[in-house]
Amino acid sequence: MSAKPKLAYLISQYPAVSHTFILREIVELRRLGFTIRPASINPPDRPADQLTAVEREEAQTTWCVKGQGVGGALSALLGTLSTQPKGLGRGFVAALRLGGLDPRKILKNLAYFAEAVMLGRWMQGEQLHHLHVHFATPAAMVGLLAKTIFNIGFSFTVHGPDEFYDAPGYRLTEKLEAADFVICISHYARSQIMKLSPVAHWGKYEICRLGVDTGRFAPKPAKPAAETFELLCVGRLTPAKGQHILLDALGLLIAAGRKVHLTFVGNGPDRASLESQTQRLGLSNAVNFAGAVNQDRILDFYDKADAFVLPSFAEGLPVVLMEAMAMEVPCVTTHITGVPELIQNGVNGCLAAPSDVEGLAKAIEDLMDHPEASRQIAQSGRAKVLADYNLSQSVERLAGVFAKRLPSTN
Repeated sequence: MSAKPKLAYLISQYPAVSHTFILREIVELRRLGFTIRPASINPPDRPADQLTAVEREEAQTTWCVKGQGVGGALSALLGTLSTQPKGLGRGFVAALRLGGLDPRKILKNLAYFAEAVMLGRWMQGEQLHHLHVHFATPAAMVGLLAKTIFNIGFSFTVHGPDEFYDAPGYRLTEKLEAADFVICISHYARSQIMKLSPVAHWGKYEICRLGVDTGRFAPKPAKPAAETFELLCVGRLTPAKGQHILLDALGLLIAAGRKVHLTFVGNGPDRASLESQTQRLGLSNAVNFAGAVNQDRILDFYDKADAFVLPSFAEGLPVVLMEAMAMEVPCVTTHITGVPELIQNGVNGCLAAPSDVEGLAKAIEDLMDHPEASRQIAQSGRAKVLADYNLSQSVERLAGVFAKRLPSTN
């Protein structure tokens, strides 16, 4: 029997709270017999004593670009100059060309160039000949330059939507052209890169959905109806998530005499403004900011929730929606990007228009006022995840793509 492919995975930051789905993907691929060596541009997002046991184990074996320091960069550059001078020259010219006429972008690309040299030298030492990158953002630029210098295999997973909104700024077309193949997490994501590509390239765009462990994220035990309806929102506190709209909707519900409580799980740049808005609206007793939590604690929050709300303006396809649906927590979110591929309004979740405060409040109120319909929506939500977003099935699909696209021994 031939060996399964061996490849490097590059992530901007690993382990990280917001990248837990990548850790699950890597663990599952290894279970299927793949050799996956993770590399991270940046160190973990938390000190070691705050990581879960699995994250600590991953952190110990993850090669970190920033951890190599200036000495590591100089050593890699000199080593590559002596062994692959033509490749180093190609990469340097590509970094300058991709920067265009913008001095700041040129400087950034030269930093990516140095990171690509270090990454490529590490891959050579580990006898890794294919690099897969999660996200089409700066880490994919490092991957593109590494391919240019070292002639390695290169692929990436495209999530969106930021790179779709600024495709020239992210040099998305150039990344797509350089990639041997591209994994798309949704039909929406594939449609956006098809728009940027000649039809001749469409055959290398593969759809592999993300997924969740439906055994771990299992239905919560039935509980008696409480006097206060518990809302949960999990995600980074950023403008793209639209959490200010959720506070406005909560204010409408409370002003109408509804007993509702909201918990935010996550941190981010919008936390201060969200806390200020909470005070301004007189909602301090109805809102809890729990901060970022590890995966070993997140189940407790889902268990206590009567509904999960994610009022996003822009998303790829949120894994947190899949987690809540798998636990039979009814979800309210917005009709954007790839979300309708996961949620059908009124069937396995509720969709509101982005920025529609009244519509969001009405969707929440409908769940409160129709508990039997809410239960049916919740059960249908889990059924959808079991059918299309189950982690093991999703990773088996990804494994099939890798097996098809990569040599069995590399």
